[in-house]
Amino acid sequence: MGPWEALAAIVGLAVITVVTRGFFVLPEREVPLPGWLKQGLRYAPLAALAAVAVPEVVMTQGGLVDTWKDARLYAAATAIAWFFWRRDILGTILSGTAVMLVLRLGLGW
Repeated sequence: MGPWEALAAIVGLAVITVVTRGFFVLPEREVPLPGWLKQGLRYAPLAALAAVAVPEVVMTQGGLVDTWKDARLYAAATAIAWFFWRRDILGTILSGTAVMLVLRLGLGW
């Protein structure tokens, strides 16, 4: 790829990024959204988090976890329990990480 092609690619990607990320910021007035779309967008962050986190917890090497001796399962269960008990994000992260470290380093799972 020559220098002009690289420059064209960089400029093109920058334009695409500005247009797609600034879609709701660029108009001078608010873009009207249907009520059903607003309702659905409320669940988008949770759905994205679940789509990233769940496969990481329940899959290994492209297949489902086949043993109960997997530290990720217990760490996730502990973090979920902590969150529902205290509603504290930092405690959720710390409790899950602590269980993961104990099981991985202490027991060698």
